[in-house]
Amino acid sequence: MGESVSRFRYRSVATTAAVALTLLLGAAAGCDSRQEPELPSVQEKLRESHIWGQPVLRIGVAEDEPLMGEVRNGVHVGFDVEIARYIAASLGYVGDHRIEFVSVSTEDRIPALQGGIVDLVVSSFSITEDRKKHVSFAGPYFVTTQEVLIPTRHRDTIRTIEDLRNPKYKICTSGGSTSEAELEEHQVPMLVVKDVRDCVKGIRAGRYDAVSSDLTILAGFMARHPKDFEIVDMPFGTSELLGVGVPIGDPALRDLVAYFLHKSYQQGLKGEASPWQTAYNRTLGPWLRVEKRQPPPLDVPELVDFDDKVPQR
Repeated sequence: MGESVSRFRYRSVATTAAVALTLLLGAAAGCDSRQEPELPSVQEKLRESHIWGQPVLRIGVAEDEPLMGEVRNGVHVGFDVEIARYIAASLGYVGDHRIEFVSVSTEDRIPALQGGIVDLVVSSFSITEDRKKHVSFAGPYFVTTQEVLIPTRHRDTIRTIEDLRNPKYKICTSGGSTSEAELEEHQVPMLVVKDVRDCVKGIRAGRYDAVSSDLTILAGFMARHPKDFEIVDMPFGTSELLGVGVPIGDPALRDLVAYFLHKSYQQGLKGEASPWQTAYNRTLGPWLRVEKRQPPPLDVPELVDFDDKVPQR
């Protein structure tokens, strides 16, 4: 009898231990299954994007926006162009022989992305809710304001938004721009042309009296004609967030551009020489005469640069 009880107790203890071990292993397996997946890599995102395998990256830029995007002696230069080159190099397109710069006007930027004419647009492209219905944005990479450029002959007569409403003045802006919408909201009659360049030419020829656009664009024309114009700061009350335009059907490419803009932003935070700061100092900085830092990009994904270095969260 005592021996039977001992055997029963041994089997009970063994069974309990086996059940406990099973539960422990099951719990451990459950913990493993609940671990977050590995972070995606830049290479994986590239394979998901429409540019995978393309020998050349096509980027839409302005061709006559001094300081931002223009063609000088056959070479594309300007702040936007520098940002475009940085993004291209980060995506593996190193050197201008791997980049095709495509000149796009303000009103052609969205159609160029929708029609597959370009892979990206870096051309004073303000991020708006309406535009996000048609294209995606990575950024912002710059924050600017809407201002007014006037000829020196009007420096004493055009100083306020109310002055712009005076019917004796012809106010010019570019079609499809946020400035067009802003002038309309402030009930300023305007003449709409293809590019700000056309407005500036018209002012110099006496056809227009002022042009409204982003400060970055107007500063470029001030740099080109420093004795003929001045910029008037008017309280339109809006900030323009410039972003990189990406086809709406390519979220992988949008994520990559956002990731590399953020990489430059992080370098600036650490006090390092970032690609953004270098571009600003070489182009806009001397003319805006304002010390600026890159704004933080929004909706930045967590990625790693190489497949063989993918850590777990």
